[in-house]
Amino acid sequence: MVDTVSTLPVQTAPKVEVSSLNFYYGDKQALKNVNLKLPKNQITSLIGPSGCGKTTLLRCFNRMHDLYSGNRYEGEIILDGQVNILSRRIDPIEVRMRVGMVFQRPNPFPKSIFENVAYGLRVRGERNKAFIADKVEDALKSAALWDEVKDRLGDMAFNLSGGQQQRLCIARALATDPELILFDEPTSALDPIATRNIEDLMDSLKAKVTILIVTHSMQQAARLSDFTAFMYMGEMVECDRTEVIFANAEQQKTRDYVSGRFG
Repeated sequence: MVDTVSTLPVQTAPKVEVSSLNFYYGDKQALKNVNLKLPKNQITSLIGPSGCGKTTLLRCFNRMHDLYSGNRYEGEIILDGQVNILSRRIDPIEVRMRVGMVFQRPNPFPKSIFENVAYGLRVRGERNKAFIADKVEDALKSAALWDEVKDRLGDMAFNLSGGQQQRLCIARALATDPELILFDEPTSALDPIATRNIEDLMDSLKAKVTILIVTHSMQQAARLSDFTAFMYMGEMVECDRTEVIFANAEQQKTRDYVSGRFG
C-alpha cells in the first residue's frame, strides 16, 4: 500500500473528505483504501493511466454506481464535515442535486434548451414557473451561454454546437445550486477553442462551487487545477498543490507519470 500524501493550505477547510474508501464491482475491487480531501472553491484534477480508477472514484461522489446492481461501497465521503453521502439513509437523488456531473461527451436530453436546464428543478418538484425561468436564466449566464441562446430557448438542444452543448450540460448541473461539480474529461471531444472556453468557464465557476475533474491531459491539469491527485491501480498515490505534483512530487511513480516516463 502506498502512503497517501494529501496537503491542504492551512486556511482552507475541505469541502469533501474521502476516508478509507473501497469500491467493488461485484467481487472485483476497483478502489483500495482511497483517502482524499477536496478544498472548498478549488479545482482538483484526478490524473493517472487508463483503468486506474479515476472515473470510478468520480462517480462515487454522486452515487452513480447505485444505478447498477452488485456495486458496493465501503468507507465514507463526508460533505462539509457532516454528511456521509454514501450512507444508505441519504437519498441518492438528493445527493445528485448537491453534486452535479458533466460527462466526457455532451449529453443534452432530447428536449428544448430551456427544459434541459430546468430538468433538475422539475425532478426536485419545483412548480413555480417564474422561479424556474429565473434559475434557468441564471444557470445559462453562469455557463456563459445565455447571450447565445436567449432568443431560442425553445429550440432543441441538439441544434447547438458541441461546445455549446457542453456548456448547456454545465448550466443543467448548475441549475440546482450544487456544492460540488464533477467533470469527467469534459473537453476530450471538443476542439481547442471550445476546450479553452470550457476551461475558462471552470476557472470562473470555482468562486461558486468546488470542482473535481478527471483528465488525461497533463497540460490541462497543470494550467487549470489548484490541486492534483495521482491514482494508480485503484490507489491514491498522492495529492498536493498542482505546482508541487508537477515540479517536486514526493512519490517516484508520480514523478515518472507527470514527466512522461511512466512504464
